[in-house]
Order: sequence, then structure tokens, then C-alpha cells
Amino acid sequence: MISVCLVDDQNLVRQGIRSLLDLAPDIRVVAECADGKQAVEAIPKARPDVVLLDLRMPNMTGIEVLQTLSARNELPPTVILTTFDDDQLVLSGLKAGARGYLLKDVSLEQLVEAVRTVAGGGSLVAPVVTQRLLAGVGRIQNQFSSLEQPDPLTERETEILRLLAGGYSNKEIANSLRVAEGTVKNHVSNILSKLGVRDRTRAVLKALELGIV
Repeated sequence: MISVCLVDDQNLVRQGIRSLLDLAPDIRVVAECADGKQAVEAIPKARPDVVLLDLRMPNMTGIEVLQTLSARNELPPTVILTTFDDDQLVLSGLKAGARGYLLKDVSLEQLVEAVRTVAGGGSLVAPVVTQRLLAGVGRIQNQFSSLEQPDPLTERETEILRLLAGGYSNKEIANSLRVAEGTVKNHVSNILSKLGVRDRTRAVLKALELGIV
């Protein structure tokens, strides 16, 4: 059973997400928080497998929640719940430790798949807002400690990095390139090492800011 904590100051949003998750037999909501301050207190106690986190909240923002819990090493896999006008906040949230993001009008299938993916150690990018976010990268003040050119990527690594930027999973990339999924995993590991980042989301963000993809 995958445990989830909902963090959003809008009651209707929380109720709607909870109603959708209740339809999944392997997911249950174990905690709800109406603002960021509640979240940083409740999440370490509830120890959910996944957090669904709003960014615009009173008392403490979603970004501050991510930063606070990350600094304490208490941040569970987290998915940002976003609207179309949150581009800059989403990028900041991804850099602060979120594993991905979803639109608040997400479908049941997308929501359940996202929770399962993140609980399993993956990350996600909602394709419907990917292009808009990527277009906004140039407007975001850089938050990486260094933008020095990393070790050059091979042609295949660059190809896989572009597919990662499109939100594709390892399995989908393997099918597209007609290679084994294990081969893709090895390439992804090499990409993360060369870019000096710890996950796929940060790899895409850093590559975009460096102009690699």
C-alpha cells in the first residue's frame, strides 16, 4: 500500500484528489495539510511514501516546505500540484527537491500513475506543460552552484537526455531506441554522473541551462 500526504490550502482540491486516490486499491491518504507550516510538522510524523504538494500556500510556501524538509533529510518523494501560471515556481520546486509536477485538473489515470511512479523511485514531467516550462528556463535565475561545462555527453547520451526532457520513462526510451531497458538505465547513470546531479529532473534542468539540449 502506497501512503500519501496531501498538502494544499484549498479544501476542494484536497477533497477532489483524495476522492480520486480512494479509487486506487493500492493507495491511501494518511495525512492532509492546509498550509506549509502544518506540512513540515506532519510529514516527518506521518512518513508518507509520496507527498502531493501545492506551491502557493499561506504561512509557508511549497518551496519553503521542500527546502526545510530537504535540509533535515526528511523529504519524501514529492510531486508538485500546479496550475498553468506557476512556471517559475515549478522550476524552483524541482530544483528544491521535487520529483515532478502535475496539473491540478489531473485525471485519475495520470494521478495514480504519478503516485506509483514516484513511490517506485522514478520522476515525472507532465507532457501537457513540458514545453511551456522548458521555454521558461531562460527566464529563471540560475540556482546551480556551478555551470561549468561537464564532461561531454556521447551522441546516444544526448539523445536519451532529450527523451528524458520529454518526460519519457526508461521503458519508453528503450522501446523507442530498440535497446534493452538496462542499457538505458546505464546511460542515465552516466548522464547523471557527468552532469553532477542526483536525479533525472535535475539532469534535464541543468542540461537546458547549459544549452546541451
